[in-house]
Amino acid sequence: MTVDEKQAAHRIEQLRDEIRKHDLLYYDEAAPIISDREYDRLYKQLIDLETRFPDLVTPDSPTQRVGGKPLQAFEQVSHLIPMLSLDNTYSEEEVKNFYARIERLLPNEKIPVVIEPKVDGVAVSLIYDNGRLRQAATRGDGSVGDNITQNIRTIRSVPERLRDMAPKLLEVRGEVYMDRKGFEKLNQERKKQGLPLFANPRNAAAGSLKQLDPAIVSKRPLGAVFYGTGATKGVDVDLHAEIFPLLKKLGLPVTECWWLADSVEEILDAIHELDGIRHNFAYQTDGAVVKVNSFGQRERLGFTAKSPRWAIAYKYSAERVETRLNDIVIQVGRTGILTPVAVLEPVLVSGSTVGRATLHNEDEIKRKDIRIGDTVMIEKAGEVIPAVVEVVKSKRRRDAKPFDFAAHAHGKCPVCGGPIRRDPEFVAWRCENLHCPAQTTRRVEFFAARGALDIESVGGIVADKMVERGLVREPVDLFELKVEQLAKLNLGTDEAPRVFGEKNATKAIKAIERARTLPLSRWLFALAIPDVGKTTATQLARFHDSIEDVAHSQLLRDVLEYHEKEKNERAGIAERLIKAGFAKPSKSKADTDRSIVTEVGPVVAKSVVDFFASLAGKKILRRMKELGIQPKSEKVSAKKSAELPLAGKTFVLTGTLPSMTRGEAIEKIQALGGHVTGSVSKKTDYVLAGAEPGSKFDKAKELGVRILDEAAFQKMLLSS
Repeated sequence: MTVDEKQAAHRIEQLRDEIRKHDLLYYDEAAPIISDREYDRLYKQLIDLETRFPDLVTPDSPTQRVGGKPLQAFEQVSHLIPMLSLDNTYSEEEVKNFYARIERLLPNEKIPVVIEPKVDGVAVSLIYDNGRLRQAATRGDGSVGDNITQNIRTIRSVPERLRDMAPKLLEVRGEVYMDRKGFEKLNQERKKQGLPLFANPRNAAAGSLKQLDPAIVSKRPLGAVFYGTGATKGVDVDLHAEIFPLLKKLGLPVTECWWLADSVEEILDAIHELDGIRHNFAYQTDGAVVKVNSFGQRERLGFTAKSPRWAIAYKYSAERVETRLNDIVIQVGRTGILTPVAVLEPVLVSGSTVGRATLHNEDEIKRKDIRIGDTVMIEKAGEVIPAVVEVVKSKRRRDAKPFDFAAHAHGKCPVCGGPIRRDPEFVAWRCENLHCPAQTTRRVEFFAARGALDIESVGGIVADKMVERGLVREPVDLFELKVEQLAKLNLGTDEAPRVFGEKNATKAIKAIERARTLPLSRWLFALAIPDVGKTTATQLARFHDSIEDVAHSQLLRDVLEYHEKEKNERAGIAERLIKAGFAKPSKSKADTDRSIVTEVGPVVAKSVVDFFASLAGKKILRRMKELGIQPKSEKVSAKKSAELPLAGKTFVLTGTLPSMTRGEAIEKIQALGGHVTGSVSKKTDYVLAGAEPGSKFDKAKELGVRILDEAAFQKMLLSS
């Protein structure tokens, strides 16, 4: 292999990997991260290299097959004739080359072509047997697609039964779309419900078709347009132009306009004419399709591995306009991620006025060197989502200011004023305050975590989607969920659904019901009260009867009052706290004022009192009461507390225990009256050490503190 071939082979593999990644995002997840133009550019590079080096072509190359696997949520069905995709171009020169190429392949023949709108929808294939709709399927991988018959039946414009003299078999090809007005209305309704908006009509149509519940699909403003056939019996047509009147006669909706041409000049005239009227159609179009009219000529022209030689799709360039970027503001998402948004001088783009555009993240701003006051180029990705494509640096003003994310935010969340930090995993800034009003998902995840209420299966993507779909707005909403609701939860995208399922939903609901009976300490921790960790939650639960008792705790108010009073006014408060077992006289030799050491300090006491006095805290108490949730009390009397086997004993944990988690060990110690701290000192009674202990183990040996392994610890528990 020559040096050139080696370089080509390396680049070909890079391109294949990149194209496969984008195929997965586009076809399987319906979440593309690059534009069609950029994808086509990569694809053309690969074709050019494989043309120059044919020995490097492999059967698994993206150029040799149609991308996109069918989803597993639907029954898989085979197409009677494969649904191949078309070659795309953005160049009129390539349209000329296409026509010149077919003229070379069919010399001395007149080759009429049809020009029709390229509908930006979801490709489908419908089969009619003796005039009755038998099956509808998505394109899938070109050979096998998803059976979406029930969903197609909800589209009123698609007939269940064909009119007139229907053929014995008709496999008809077309696109399902969402009309523009219906799309806008749907997004308005979703906005009112607090649901995420669809990016564009195509995504909305794709997500609707892949819903497992036809009742949902029936409420979506879907339409269909048909423009071709697959397998047929009893259809006597030889020209593509004859398909349109035939389908219309049978009662199928068809392309509303098309052109016949037999020269390059006429083809380009038709493309330009279509561009002038396409924005008036009910459906979105992103280009024009040029097809050889004669089926006989098509047969002689044949196919490549991926597409027919007798057709090409010309795509119109997305409209770009210049405008001024007046400011950059920061929005907070439900997971705490801070997103920069460009505030623009309002400008008309692709038929609508754009005033804002996402800037994605801090790195994107730096990469494009976007500054406040810049003139920027705006494009609507998919003709719907506004995007800042680039800065027009030749028009940069002297006073254009670079954007410093942290300085702009003043180091605080714009919603709650809490601290923010840069999250390296997401290359983004995040609000640290779990109780920020803009966040919901993180609160739900924390609430359901193993160390909190241990609600199985409610975390990560499940929590995110419950919030996104509007099932949960606050953590306690979990207790109002039903199996039927949760079973239908879509863990995928609207374009590529993946339902939670009844089995998983049943397990989750059982775990939610079990959480109702968990002890008070677990609930106090789950509520994410500032400064209340697991140990503090356990200490509070041991001295209170209920969560209401904690909310109105006289003990906590006594702690605050004790630290606010002058020393000579503290005696009565100290006596009350000691009598309740919530404090002990200080043993410090340096303490000559006979002060006390309380179970929790003034910082924790203030956090708890303030939390339950807040609107959020009051709402939680009210909701828990309405839901009949009464966490079990772990309160013990001062006398009984002193009598517990490990009362007054202090433990420190280090290393990994063989058969129990650190959390389980802590719970066992605390249940028997012991305390767990994070550092070893002369006052430490025991160090419980597992595998690979850290510096705490060495410190214990140095100070002569007794070290227990798990076996000795278990023996201690049994004898207690």
